[in-house]
Amino acid sequence: MDYASAYRLAKDIRESEEYKTYHALKESVMGEETTAALIREYRKLQVTLQMSAVSGQSADAETMQRFSGISTLLFSKQEVSNFLMAEMRLQQAMADIFKIVTEAADVELGIPGLEG
Repeated sequence: MDYASAYRLAKDIRESEEYKTYHALKESVMGEETTAALIREYRKLQVTLQMSAVSGQSADAETMQRFSGISTLLFSKQEVSNFLMAEMRLQQAMADIFKIVTEAADVELGIPGLEG
């Protein structure tokens, strides 16, 4: 298999507007320790809630309330909101690329949202 195409794709990703925007904002936002800690907690709670949803269980009220409070706090700051939205756009682009590659290989990974 020729890996040159994969390296070109990696270069294209690094040159994409989604990547550049995300990394420019990341450096600024994550440089502030309190904000960085809140974002880490936000992500941890987000994964917990997603795992609960996937397993068919409802998350406990305390986790939901904590996630809601941190979300409100983070998204109230314009730069942090821009960073989180840029992160979501980059993640979506990467998911789209992953879907294209797995479909090309005719591989089923059983990941929700990636079924053809």
